[in-house]
Parts: sequence; structure tokens; C-alpha cells
Amino acid sequence: MTPVLVVFDLDGTLLDTHADLVESLNYTIAAIDVAPVSYDDLTHLVGHGAKVMIERACSLRGHPLSQEQLPALLDRFIAHYTDNMPGHTAPYPGLVEAMDQLKSAGCKLAVCTNKLEGLARSLIEKLELTHYFDAITGGDTFTVRKPDAQHLLGTIERAGGDVRNSVMIGDSINDILVARNAGVPSIAVPFGYSDAPVETLGPNRVITHFKELTPALIDELIMDFTAATPTAAAG
Repeated sequence: MTPVLVVFDLDGTLLDTHADLVESLNYTIAAIDVAPVSYDDLTHLVGHGAKVMIERACSLRGHPLSQEQLPALLDRFIAHYTDNMPGHTAPYPGLVEAMDQLKSAGCKLAVCTNKLEGLARSLIEKLELTHYFDAITGGDTFTVRKPDAQHLLGTIERAGGDVRNSVMIGDSINDILVARNAGVPSIAVPFGYSDAPVETLGPNRVITHFKELTPALIDELIMDFTAATPTAAAG
């Protein structure tokens, strides 16, 4: 039987990246004299990658961008963010212990994020977490990104997993929707960057701390989901 695969979102799920995202975003938009954003704004900005985050920040501050302005701003963001890795970013409490438990139980792990794949890989490497993951995919890995089912399905394939034996964990509507679209059960965490309470997004489970993320919980979730949806996406 194919091993269980646990797929994580990155920002706001695996890693608390908020301070560095805000810092690099404000550095970027300062180049065009846009007023800085705050952590409170972040929930409305993240989830669709750096390009959209820059666009949304400028729009939020009443400074809509032209498409011609975006490439240089994106380059500025990527350079600043990369040069300052890992900065203040750290795994959420209990994450490493939970991943150790899952790996010991024979689970595979993967990352499915809308962050650029290069940024995601660099950040995970700087935090010395790369060895945990059988696949890391970003918003530019495929021709689609979350919540398109093919982003998650492609991640599962790269990790050597099976859609019928996989779980998606995230903090936002994109994560819950990509799981639903792919026919995979979802777990939501409330400590990330969602602009709505995660329990209202329709996840199959909510955990408030990674100490709750046990192999038993994953097995139970997959069994319950399979029983409820016996024809859940077989491919």
C-alpha cells in the first residue's frame, strides 16, 4: 500500500513568515513611494504569491500598478527576501516534533505552496528542514496553482503518493479549496493568515497546535473521508 502523504502549505502553516513578508513587501513598495503595510493587512495580501501580494498592497494603499511596473518590483522583492533569509521566520511550535512522529510512522511529507518554488526551497533549506520533504512545489512549478486541483495532484505525484491516501494541511481558503477540488481531506490551522475564521472554510478537521497532528489523527481522517466519499478522486 502507498504510504500516507501529508501535504503542507508553507506560509502561515509550516512557517511563521509574517515579519519577513511584511519587511520585504514594505521595502519593495517604498521604491514607488507607497505607504507601508502592517501585519494586520497581511491576511488580505498573502496566499497567491509575491506578485499578487505586491499588487494587492499597492491597491490597498490607493496606488494601482501597471503591468509594466510589476517585473522590477517583483525582482526587488525576491532579492530582498532572499538576501535576508531566514530572518525572523521559524517553524510553528510543535511542527518539527509532529513531522518526526509522522516520518517515524512511515508517512511521506510534501509542501504545496503558492510561493515561488525557488523562494520556498531556499527558505526551507536555510531552516534545515529540506530532508523532511519528498516534494516541494510552488506557485510556478506547474502551469496552475492552488486552488486548482492539479497543483495538489501534481505535488502528490512528485512525492510518490496516492490521492486516496493523502491529506492537505493549510491556513487559508486556497488550501481547503485545493483539497476539495482534488478529492483529498483537509486540516486547517487557525494561527496563519486567513482573513476568515478557518472553521468557516469547511475543512474536515481543525487543529490549534501541531501537537494534535499525530499519525492516528491522519489515519482516522483518511478513513472517515473515504467512508463518507467512497468514490473520492481515484485519479
